[in-house]
Amino acid sequence: MTAEAVEAGTGAEPRGGGAEHRGGDDRPLRIALLSYKGNPFCGGQGVYVRHLSRELARLGHSVEVIGAQPYPVLDEGVPLTELPSLDLYRQPDPFRTPGLGEFRDWIDALEVVTMRTGGFPEPLTFSLRARRHLTARAGEFDVVHDNQTLGYGLLGDLGAPLVTTIHHPITVDRRLDLDAAANWRARASVRRWYGFTHMQKRVARRLPSVLTVSGSSKQEITDHLGVPADRIDVVHIGADTDLFSPDPAVPETAGRIVTTSSADVPLKGLVHLVEALAKLRTEQPTAHLVVVGRRAEDGPVAQAIERYGLEDAVEFVKGITDAELVALVRGAQIACVPSLYEGFSLPAAEAMATGTPLVATTGGAIPEVAGPDGETCLAVPPGDAGALAAALGRLLGDAELRARLGAAGRERVLARFTWARAAQGTAELYRAAMARRAVADTRRAGARQPGRTVAAARGSTR
Repeated sequence: MTAEAVEAGTGAEPRGGGAEHRGGDDRPLRIALLSYKGNPFCGGQGVYVRHLSRELARLGHSVEVIGAQPYPVLDEGVPLTELPSLDLYRQPDPFRTPGLGEFRDWIDALEVVTMRTGGFPEPLTFSLRARRHLTARAGEFDVVHDNQTLGYGLLGDLGAPLVTTIHHPITVDRRLDLDAAANWRARASVRRWYGFTHMQKRVARRLPSVLTVSGSSKQEITDHLGVPADRIDVVHIGADTDLFSPDPAVPETAGRIVTTSSADVPLKGLVHLVEALAKLRTEQPTAHLVVVGRRAEDGPVAQAIERYGLEDAVEFVKGITDAELVALVRGAQIACVPSLYEGFSLPAAEAMATGTPLVATTGGAIPEVAGPDGETCLAVPPGDAGALAAALGRLLGDAELRARLGAAGRERVLARFTWARAAQGTAELYRAAMARRAVADTRRAGARQPGRTVAAARGSTR
C-alpha cells in the first residue's frame, strides 16, 4: 500500500479509531515504525525493522512500517506503506538526475539539490514526507517509532508520542571517514556528505524519548549529540535464534573465515582483516575469507587484496537469502568482526547464535555483545592486523577451543540477545512514552481552563 493510496482514502481501511481505542495499559498498541532506508542485504537498519516489527506483531501489537527505498523486507502480518523518495542512489545508476516528470513537489527538488551539492538528503526529505503522511493520519497510531531518521520533519506534534532509536551517532562514522580521507579534497567531500549530522544533533537534543541498543551507544549519544543520559534507555537487540542456530550436519570448510562488511567503510575495519589474512596465510595457507557485502572495484580494500596477492583467497557475496547466509556462517571455522566501532554488532550476535566461534575487536559496543575474551570469543584491539592474525591463527589451529567458544557464544545470545526480548523491552518504552504524553496533555488542558489547577485537572482523569 503506498502513502498516496492511504492519503487518498483507497487501499486498506485505517486500523482503529479515536479515544475509544486508548484504553488500559495492557491493550495492543498501534505502532507506526519509520524506516528511511531498509536495505535487507547491507547495514543493520533493515534487519532491525524486519525483526523488531515481526516480534512486536507476535506480541499482539499492530505494526505498520512506513519506509522509503530500499524498502525493507518484512515478515507476514506486517504491512509496508511506501513513502517513496526519488531513489537517487539506486544501482546501477547512483547519483542519477531524475527526469522532470519524476518531480512531485518541493521536497523532491530539495532532495536533488542536496545530492547535487554533495550532501546526503534522505534523512531530511524522508522526515518531511513522514510528517506530512502522519499528520494526514492523525489518530490512527498510539506511538510513532523513528529508526534513526532524526530529521527536522519529526519535531513537533505528529499525532502520537515519538520514540526514536539511535543505533549509534553517525558523527562516529564521520570522524572515521575524515581520518581515512587521503587529501583535503576527500576531506571536503566527506564534510559535505555528512552535513546532515548537524541536523541530527539538533533534533536529537529535542527528543523526549531515545532508545539505543547498548550501553556504549548510550554514552556516545550523550558525548557526541548532547542528549541527557536520563532521556536515553537501552534495549539490546539480538539474533533470530531459530534461524541462526547450530547444525552439526553442516561440515566445516577448512580455513574459512566469514565476515559481514561494506568494503570501503573505514568503520568496518575490513582492510585490517585483509592485512591479517595475508599474515595468517604465511603459516596457514588454506585460510581464506568470505565477505558478505559488496566488493569495491577500487579503494583501500581492493588495493590491499591486490598488494598481498589475495585475489583467490577473498570472496565477496551479496544479495544472498537468509538461508544461504546461515549456511555460510555454519560452514565457517571462524566468524570475524574486525570493526573499529559498532553500536551493537548484529553479525557478532548472529554468528554466535549459530555456534560459530568468534574473533572480534573491542571497538564500541562489541564487547557487550561478544563477551569476555577467552570465554565466549577471542577479543583483539581494533585496527591491529597483527593481533587479528594471531587470534585467527590460534583458533584455526585448535578445534577444542573452537567448539568451546562456539557453544558458550550460543548460550550467551540465548540468555541476552533475542528479538523477542527486544520487542518486549521496546513495547514497555512505548507505554512509558504514552504515559508521559498523557500527563503533558492533562497539564496543558488544565492550564487552558481558568480557575482549575493542574492537580484538579489530573484528578478529573482518574
